[in-house]
Amino acid sequence: MSNILDHFRLKDEKEDFQFVFAEIEKGVVFRGTNLWILVFAIFIASLGLNVNSTAVIIGAMLVSPLMGPIMGLGLGLSINDLDLFRKALRNFLFATGTALVTSTFYFLISPLSDAHSELLARTAPNIYDVLIALMGGFAGIVAVASKKKGNVIPGVAIATALMPPLCTAGYGLATWQFKFFFGALYLFFINTVFIAVATSVTSRLFNFPVTHLSDKAADRKRNIAVWIIVLATLIPSIYLGYNLVRENRFQHLANLFIENEGNFPNNYLLKKEISYKNKSITLTYGGEYIQPVEVNFLKTRLQRYGLGSTQLNIRQGFSYSKLEKNPEQTNPLQAELNEKKFHLQQLQERIDSAAALRNLAGQLFRELKIQYPDLTSLSLDNNAFFSDTGRLQTLTALADVRGNLPAAEREKMEAWLKVRLRTNKLRLVLVQP
Repeated sequence: MSNILDHFRLKDEKEDFQFVFAEIEKGVVFRGTNLWILVFAIFIASLGLNVNSTAVIIGAMLVSPLMGPIMGLGLGLSINDLDLFRKALRNFLFATGTALVTSTFYFLISPLSDAHSELLARTAPNIYDVLIALMGGFAGIVAVASKKKGNVIPGVAIATALMPPLCTAGYGLATWQFKFFFGALYLFFINTVFIAVATSVTSRLFNFPVTHLSDKAADRKRNIAVWIIVLATLIPSIYLGYNLVRENRFQHLANLFIENEGNFPNNYLLKKEISYKNKSITLTYGGEYIQPVEVNFLKTRLQRYGLGSTQLNIRQGFSYSKLEKNPEQTNPLQAELNEKKFHLQQLQERIDSAAALRNLAGQLFRELKIQYPDLTSLSLDNNAFFSDTGRLQTLTALADVRGNLPAAEREKMEAWLKVRLRTNKLRLVLVQP
């Protein structure tokens, strides 16, 4: 057992305290190079959030120097170095203010104003963000206090995500969306507090030399103030984390219910909307009309999935009913279908009429051929023509005759066609060489 525990011992790898102190104190100061790097990192992160690019945001977090003053706060509290604590706090507030002003300025001038997933992800912190900040803080201070530092600090900067919440808060200010501002600022505050707490706890475990204050009452008040800050940060995150777990459970049960129960014959599920906030499930189907009795039965099945208090809404985007025969109850889709059917019926009647006219023309041609051997073709057409007297609807007979047909024969043919077709509205057109 002792051999296993030896693998976890840090004593042999612990860096000299003076070196650790100097490294953290150097990272606390925000002026010159550090300040410009912070400004550029904020611009990079804001651009990444604006175009919803995860890679750009990660790059900004790698560049960011914000970890320095936060670890300075934790170390200052742990060893009772008030000078270091004040310097870290002063530089932290200055850096935070600079970052907020920079990101707000960027989003004020940016033509892109939509909130993408990377922005929205920074507005709803919970207990899991507390755990991430704690583990990141532990990793960060262990790396700084160890001779084998590796590449831990950049990884901690990415995991704890200090930059994106500040940029999202700037977006909230620039667009007057204070839900974004306060949510993102709370996430940044969580990361700050619990990275500092992890730094402080680890410093004590490493037995860094502590300066004991002469005023015990002041020391006690300081500890009480730290605990108040920690609890004030922790409690809302626990509540939000509890809500997140409940929301995930609701989403899981709702999807399970839809998968197992939300199937209707001859219907397709076009869209599903699951709202934890409204405790509702809305399903949109296309296909046959779903009877009310089927909907009511589906609602009774909610209880089996722990969704008894959930409101189920069934919508039918494309449906037809065999029961809705009353025109007043016809839905807009049914009315449109009826109109399409009417147009199709009209078109079919025209097709049938044209076919009947062709058949009739063939019969008339055979009968006229006996009387007029020089007749070579005959066609009939229902059409409208215009003259000085206006528009006339008439039946036109187009006859092709070899040679010249006398006027008397022409009149005789026209009279025969009118009698045969039982109409006076007939216009005979002769095609002659």
